[in-house]
Amino acid sequence: MPKVKLYDDLPKLPKKSDQQKARAREILNALYEHYPDPYCALDHRNAFELLCATILSAQCTDVRVNKVTPELFEAYPTPEAMAEAPIQELEELVRSTGFYRNKAKALKTSSQIITEKHGGEVPRTMADLLELFGVARKTANVVLGNAFNINVGVVVDTHVRRFANRYGLTEEEKNTDKIERDLMALFPRESWTDLSHLIIHHGRNACKARFSEPPDHPVCKKYGINCKCQQMRKE
Repeated sequence: MPKVKLYDDLPKLPKKSDQQKARAREILNALYEHYPDPYCALDHRNAFELLCATILSAQCTDVRVNKVTPELFEAYPTPEAMAEAPIQELEELVRSTGFYRNKAKALKTSSQIITEKHGGEVPRTMADLLELFGVARKTANVVLGNAFNINVGVVVDTHVRRFANRYGLTEEEKNTDKIERDLMALFPRESWTDLSHLIIHHGRNACKARFSEPPDHPVCKKYGINCKCQQMRKE
């Protein structure tokens, strides 16, 4: 059986000690205990809708995207339909998500590629998804993990980046590619898709970007070793 490549477009994953992996497993289990039903917050019924919603979610809240997509998908429910959509109409439909011209172009152009090159089906490989317009690794990870249950990487958004730093899971403060590789090396592959959802749930619930008082949450207290909340509790 050929060896599975975990990360085709970057160097091999960094080495982690058994102790580091064991701690990561403890954190994962603790997150599952508090958030037993991790899920994607973007409403979707199929891979195409998830792809579009994820494109729209850039610099926008999931709540806002979920308000926009019902009308968008009613008008253009398939890649074939969206590929033929007048760009001005797409722009108006997605205007409230911000950067609407670029996003409308990404929706239309990606739909054209899916229609012409992939027979109207959203591709199931990282390489093919990255060839779509406006699709980077984060978006591809969302689609592969949530639409196809294919764990190729970990989605690193602002919540995940903040969590990884506060919990001592990486030494990288801003480089999302390197943070992703650290998380992939620490956590079991079958958990990669859930991991981002778990962290996002925890980030919205407790480990927020800013707080005036330390979060009263057992996961924060036990594992947030690099978070300022630890020092705040001692003061």
